[in-house]
Amino acid sequence: MGTPNLIDALRIVIQNERLASDSYAEAARQIVNPSAKQLFEELAKFEQFHFEHLSELAAALEESGAYQEYPGKEFPSPPIFEITAAQEPHMKSVMKIITEAMELEKKAELEYADLALRTEDRQGYEMFLKISSEENMHWRILLNAYWSLTNTGTWKWSQK
Repeated sequence: MGTPNLIDALRIVIQNERLASDSYAEAARQIVNPSAKQLFEELAKFEQFHFEHLSELAAALEESGAYQEYPGKEFPSPPIFEITAAQEPHMKSVMKIITEAMELEKKAELEYADLALRTEDRQGYEMFLKISSEENMHWRILLNAYWSLTNTGTWKWSQK
């Protein structure tokens, strides 16, 4: 993939990261439970990290055509919490928030995997695969929340 096409693709994913960060920040404002709120705040910070790094990468590619090393980011260990349906007064909206977030994460994961395959630069390939993997981790966290709420009526997030 040539650099101009890569830069165009980067601009798209950069905007997607901004939207994801904003969406998670808005979800955090809507959720009542402090621990669930913290989860969405952490997701917002993570997507902001992607936005900032990818913006720097796009600028570097435009200027010199060179990739920057992507350091990756660890998701913080979760607090141990359990939310029952009765504790979250807007459970339907929480399920909608989780479902929409899962869709965003899956889309992002696939877009980064596609960018990896279309990138000839080895460092770029590894960076996009790493970001794809991070998006998959977010999707799995949200999938566990969705499954837990759907099947048990309780949302558990622990370090296990």
